[in-house]
Amino acid sequence: MKTFMDDDFLLETETARRLYYNYAKDMPILDYHCHLTAKEIAENKRFSNITEAWLGEDHYKWRVLRANGVSEDYITGDKTDKEKFDKWSETVPHLIGNPLFHWTYLELRRCFGITDLLHRESADEIWRICNQEIQKESFSARGLIKQFNVKGLCTTDDPLDDLRFHKQIEEDESFDVKVLPTFRPDGALNIQLDAFTDWVHRLEHVSNQRIDDYDSFLEMLESRVEYFHEAGCRLSDHGLDAPFFEAVTMQESRNIFMKVMDGASITEKEATQFRTGVLTYLGKVYAKKGWAMQLHIGGLRNTNTKMVEKIGPNTGYDSIADFTYGNALACLLNELEKTDELPKTIIYNLNPRDNYMVASMAGNFQSGFPGKIQFGTAWWFNDHRDGMVDQIKTLANVGVLTNFVGMLTDSRSLLSYTRHEYFRRILCNVFGHWVENGEVPNDMKWNGKIIQDIAFNNICNYLGIKF
Repeated sequence: MKTFMDDDFLLETETARRLYYNYAKDMPILDYHCHLTAKEIAENKRFSNITEAWLGEDHYKWRVLRANGVSEDYITGDKTDKEKFDKWSETVPHLIGNPLFHWTYLELRRCFGITDLLHRESADEIWRICNQEIQKESFSARGLIKQFNVKGLCTTDDPLDDLRFHKQIEEDESFDVKVLPTFRPDGALNIQLDAFTDWVHRLEHVSNQRIDDYDSFLEMLESRVEYFHEAGCRLSDHGLDAPFFEAVTMQESRNIFMKVMDGASITEKEATQFRTGVLTYLGKVYAKKGWAMQLHIGGLRNTNTKMVEKIGPNTGYDSIADFTYGNALACLLNELEKTDELPKTIIYNLNPRDNYMVASMAGNFQSGFPGKIQFGTAWWFNDHRDGMVDQIKTLANVGVLTNFVGMLTDSRSLLSYTRHEYFRRILCNVFGHWVENGEVPNDMKWNGKIIQDIAFNNICNYLGIKF
């Protein structure tokens, strides 16, 4: 019987162990999609205690706390940080089978050197040790990033952001990690929301130009792409939680835009048409700049209206949507491909039933660059062992796995870089089984290169980022 989470955790064969220790373990990280803030990094944020660093803003943990019967007072409420930590300590033993169980212990071990199990009886001592460690300089925002050998990370930013903190970091010669913005223009596409007109007026303000019509709206969006590009941005991101393709003409888009700006209502079809027009326009702009376009498809967000009204959005009340979008995705990619203006694109699906659809769709539009269209890593409700294995094997079955751009944290927590270790162990284990089963040649150097490419090199080449 193996020891719980020993050095060979998730590495089930000798080949897997050799691949991990000799090739994957010490590779640096380019975390190309996360929700850290440049402000925290620029100001080198320090944490007051382990609860702030570990539980704050982590809706993954909030969901399982609720599922374990913990009241909201101990999650997002006004209980003390120690009381919130104690509730997490009582919950962890119940999380067997959930990736949070493994992530918790990876974070305790890699960040704090703690190998004891976390539960009610051990909570006080672990609280003491963690808070003692947090006082060290290595536990500042920058210290943690350096601890994990992160060479670069890409934050997620509204086009309205002035990016002053990104610029501040770039000018700071004492910190050599690239912190690059990502262009996330959801506010420009979601015309059906009441906040849309306000977003347009704020775009006017940051652009210092009046937006009189749809054409000037697009011009201002393109000007923000240029602004982000000058700040080092090399990829965009789009959250597509509703239908996103419906054939539309330029004049129809103009009419829909003016209807909303004049205070009139629009139909669901018109909202989809508008998203289509803006998304295809931006896709062409991205292609011109050499950017990658990320599409996160399939979230059903903020479903518990009572709780969302009480504590706000993005607090753990989301799930997997079940709308179908294969035809819409094909139409979107095809619309851009027709004029040779399809950018590099990474597609993430939230519903695992769509794995083969997305992976096979990517193969329809490959051209001119290795892995130009990517089936993105297992996302959100899928970023556990089974989900990662399924994503890796699906991509291998219908695409070219060696071109895969690998893992990202998609996290608001600086402690989440252990997820890269988790992924790399799983990846090495898949390869280890293939080799030892005679399905892949036993060429350690060649397989090791593939592992290192997926871990770090491919994403650097894909985005054209050099270190």
